[in-house]
This record gives sequence, C-alpha cells and structure tokens, in this order.
Amino acid sequence: MKMRLLASAVVASLAAIPSVQSAELKMMTGPQGGVWIPLGGQLKDMWEKSVGGLSVQALPGAGIANVRGIEEGKADVGFGNSISTVDAIAGNPPFTKKHGNVCNVATLYPQYFQVVTRADANINSVKDLKGKGVTTQQRGNTGEAITAHMLKVAGMGYNDVKMSFVSYTDSVTQMQDGHAVAFTLGTTIPSGAVMDLAAARDIKLLDMADMYEDMRKINPGYTLVTVPKGTYPKQDKDVKVIGYATHIVASCKLPEDMVYQMTKAMASNVSNMAAVNKAMTGLTPKQMAEDIGVPFHPGAAKFYKEAGVELKK
Repeated sequence: MKMRLLASAVVASLAAIPSVQSAELKMMTGPQGGVWIPLGGQLKDMWEKSVGGLSVQALPGAGIANVRGIEEGKADVGFGNSISTVDAIAGNPPFTKKHGNVCNVATLYPQYFQVVTRADANINSVKDLKGKGVTTQQRGNTGEAITAHMLKVAGMGYNDVKMSFVSYTDSVTQMQDGHAVAFTLGTTIPSGAVMDLAAARDIKLLDMADMYEDMRKINPGYTLVTVPKGTYPKQDKDVKVIGYATHIVASCKLPEDMVYQMTKAMASNVSNMAAVNKAMTGLTPKQMAEDIGVPFHPGAAKFYKEAGVELKK
C-alpha cells in the first residue's frame, strides 16, 4: 500500500513539472530578396533537427528591427549586423536606449555596403546623386541606416535626393524602369538582387575608399573591404566599399543549453549554410567567435570554450 501511494505521489509530482523538452522560438530574418531569408530556412532546419523539441518560426525582419525585436521580447533569435548591434548595446542612434537583452551567438560572414548605379547615369561619386532617384531598404534596415550615414558624409540628407525605401526586388524594378539611378544595399557578394539588375542593365559599383575615415567617425565598427573585379558583369577592377559583419543574436534569457546546442549545430553544418551563401565556406568556430563588441550568450561561450577558442573577457 505504501509503495502504491509513493508511486502515485511520484507520478503526480512529475506531472506538475512543466516540460522543458519542447520550445518554440521566433526568429527574425531579413527583407524580401535578401540572403537572410533562405539562410534563415537553413538555420530553422538544422536547429529543429539538432535540438530536441525545438520549433522555430521564421519571420521577416531587418538588422535594426531584429535587435529591437529581441530586446522587446517580440523575437528570440535573429540576424544582426555588427555595427547596428553595437549601437544598440550602447544606446546610440537610431536606438533610444541601451539594449541589455541582446547577446551574441556567432559571426557568420562579412557584409558589403554597395552603391550600385546605372552605367549610363554618369554617377561617379555619392555627391553626384544630389537631386536624383535613390532606392534603398525600408527604414529599420541596416542598409538604410548606412545610406543615411553615407549621405551625411557627402554633405547631404534624404531631402537632397529622391528617396525610395523598398525591398530589394522593388529596388531592382525601379532601377530597371528608370525611376532610380542608384541602389544602395548591405549584403553579401555577389548580391542576387544586383545580379538580377545586371542581367537587364549595365551597372557600376561606386568606390567608397575616400569616405571610409569619415564613415568611421560616425560608427567605429565600419571597415573597408574589397569587392574583387569580376564579381559582377563588366566589373573590370577591384572596388573598395564599406564593410561590417553579419552575426546571429539571441535573447540573453534563452536557456544556456539550448543556445549551446544551437551554436554547436551551426558549427557542425557549415557546408549547408555555405550552400546558401558561399562566403561561409570553411567557417570555423574561431571565426564564429570573433569579438565584435557584443557580449556572448553563456551557451555560445560554453561551446567556443569547448572548441578551444579563447574568448576576450
């Protein structure tokens, strides 16, 4: 009788414990036409297969919006851009407060801010864009924020050009039909959207080397990177553009073991991610653990330490 009562008590106590084997995460990806949406699909697939009971809901997003979404509890994980995430942590514009619930998980690949013009538009510098049609991503996207910085360095603002804030797909359409002479975007290379445009119109990529130092005064996270010649059709020379890094950010409140398994899954499935974006070919745990000025989630830090990577304190 005592044994039966004890067994019943154990069953009752177990039933009272909420399940920790199932969880649903909201993941914010990127704008339509960008690489973050298909890459998000890869992450969803690998995480659901690698972390028992995990279900991932992929949502559209953008670099700045994703960080805000995580801080405000509207998302659990998402793509971020190093420069804007650093601004969020510090509470710098366009953020209005310091973000304390955003943790770094993994750096994935370099991003390239590209100013693409129609070859027949006679645009040789950013200053030549004054009074002309320019298209970029919706507000809240890192590419849009960098566009504002670029115009500021050139002594202009949005009122000095005919701005359009739309998706990559719509930007390509506007360039094709002549409503815009320049298309700015922050993404990998070669950009699928730019390749689509180049298939219909001759294009030119503006060199930004002369703007680099002034851009760094606005955000010290900016780097100068090279788009090698031949990246795009009829591009016969290397072009210097503004660079930064794409990384995965997560709520600091997520369980340590969950984020540990998610980080381990990425490191174990680099080839799958590289199939979407070849810039990740050969990605190592050391590269994933690059210090970009954003604190690591304890779960990610645990994985990197086990992988033999020494993290900066």
